[in-house]
Amino acid sequence: MWFTVLAGAAGCYALKYLGAAIPESFLENPLVKRIVMLLPISLLCALVAVQTFGSSKGLTIDARVPAVGVASLVLWRKGSFILVVLSAAITAGLLRHFGIAQ
Repeated sequence: MWFTVLAGAAGCYALKYLGAAIPESFLENPLVKRIVMLLPISLLCALVAVQTFGSSKGLTIDARVPAVGVASLVLWRKGSFILVVLSAAITAGLLRHFGIAQ
């Protein structure tokens, strides 16, 4: 276990050092700036997809799928964060309560 902890710490230090060692001229490149701006969005989308459709057994379609759809619709209509979360929770809860989805 200690080997894993030390390897993780060394990896984090190496990544931090490499990030500081990158020349500033490389970071000022418009393509690099665009990639850096879009990377968090793509990672968040991937996280949402894995949490929505994934389970320990494989691909799962249950009440989370329509809940994410409703949340996406509320986001598209520029709803507040609280409204997005509440609408998704209520959608999933109602679908599970009435036995439409698990």
